Amino acid sequence: MYSIAIDGPAGAGKSTIAKALSKKLGFVYIDTGAMYRAVALFFLEKGIKESDDERIDKLLDDLDISIKYADGEQRVFLNGTDVSDKLRQEEIGKLASKFSAVKSVREKLVALQRKLAERENVVMDGRDIGTVVLPDADLKIYLSASSGVRARRRYLELIEKGFDKSTLNEGEIEAEIIKRDEADMNREISPLKQADDAYYLDTSDMTLKEVVSKILAMVKEER
Repeated sequence: MYSIAIDGPAGAGKSTIAKALSKKLGFVYIDTGAMYRAVALFFLEKGIKESDDERIDKLLDDLDISIKYADGEQRVFLNGTDVSDKLRQEEIGKLASKFSAVKSVREKLVALQRKLAERENVVMDGRDIGTVVLPDADLKIYLSASSGVRARRRYLELIEKGFDKSTLNEGEIEAEIIKRDEADMNREISPLKQADDAYYLDTSDMTLKEVVSKILAMVKEER
């Protein structure tokens, strides 16, 4: 099996690039961020906060997350229910960052993610793929971009999803991204950082096609 690990901060283009790359290579794309958002949704609906370790530990046994593909699109199922359309809500994204810092949550999802990589050729993106989940990945990429560029991308993504422009503020989005970076980079468990053997790619001034072509060249060289 061949594995590609893509890490980086929020809005760096990880998911978009990983999806495009997996299609080009015929690999399975694993969006670990969506898996953590599913966890956040699960606990939100049960009224549980990230500080309630005891209740979290008890309920993790009742948590099942699976990924299926329909017409080439990844769908995330939480205990048998397709929750894909709920996972891009801002509230869920913020909660996912908090729950991802809970040790028992990370242990459960890391184990699941590793099993997926053992069975398939994968492109997996997240914040600790190259450092923790797949430390022996065949190719590791660390994607980044300026906070302003990442905020602009998020703004356009929300508009595309039907959000009212009048309710969106790029400055506020950027501030939230910077806050999320701080939390992800400084959390005690599996902080966001570049793996020692990862290639660094700043996508601020690159098109999607340019980034994918660059990584495909790396795959060809590594294989």
